[in-house]
Amino acid sequence: MNGLSKESVTWTDVDETSHEQRIDNFLLKRLKGVPKSHIYRILRSGEVRVNSRRVGAAYRLQTGDRVRIPPVRLSSRVRPLPTRAEPMPVGVLFEDEALLVIDKPAGAAVHGGSGVSQGVIERLRAACPQARFLELVHRLDRETSGVLLLAKKRSALTALHKALREGRVEKHYLALVLGSWRDGKQVVTLPLQKFLTHAGERRVAVDEAGAQAKTVFRLERRFVGFSLLEAELKTGRTHQIRVHLSYLGFPIAGDDKYGDFAANKVLAKRGLKRMFLHAACVAFRHPLSGERLVVTSPLPQELQDFVCSLEAQAREQA
Repeated sequence: MNGLSKESVTWTDVDETSHEQRIDNFLLKRLKGVPKSHIYRILRSGEVRVNSRRVGAAYRLQTGDRVRIPPVRLSSRVRPLPTRAEPMPVGVLFEDEALLVIDKPAGAAVHGGSGVSQGVIERLRAACPQARFLELVHRLDRETSGVLLLAKKRSALTALHKALREGRVEKHYLALVLGSWRDGKQVVTLPLQKFLTHAGERRVAVDEAGAQAKTVFRLERRFVGFSLLEAELKTGRTHQIRVHLSYLGFPIAGDDKYGDFAANKVLAKRGLKRMFLHAACVAFRHPLSGERLVVTSPLPQELQDFVCSLEAQAREQA
């Protein structure tokens, strides 16, 4: 393959940090900068072996496996890897030997890509160089703040992913929407479909051809022209809360993708310069101990300040 050259074969013993990881993802992480196409080619050709046997890309490694890796080096024509990520100070909500739960600030992407060189995960790894394993359990939109789960052991990651798939992780958000919400509780089940805009940006829309998505909304409080809702995710589709609310005619205040753009300009002048969506609470069974954990994050100060301004307005009009 042009631009790549083989060196000597190396052998790697799999430890607990890579237990149950797919071999293709294992190689992509070990052979940084090597194109995916080359990774899959050396798997198909049998140049990669596990315990002296050929394996497919979907093979999940087990602790104690011995992996034969044909090292490759990139030619000088290949773009160099990004510079080292800067450490990121964040609020830690919970931490033990298996989990790290942080209070993600709004405006921070959870991972690099799409024009973001360094995300939360890259910067946390830089801040915790002693951590042998650190991976995102789930994601939050860039402009969403609040509870974000990370795993410090692969066994914890796989257990939590299984719990997420089976609906055993409770995720509650607070959202301020435009308009007067009618019901105390409303269960919304609407299918969502991803698509790309003409500008190449990722978007989601309600579409019968999409994947089923379920959100339970509960009214927390009404204000003049606004409603504060709790949103409980029953599925975890991309932009689910934002699209469901926009489709129902109650866009989230400050949402720059699915919101009311004219209203957002007015809100910015009133002090709300971000989307009012906050991951307030996540509840789950600890992946190792089985103990029930409830991790909460208070409203960030800028959101609390805006709520206080709405309360003051309500008192003036009473």
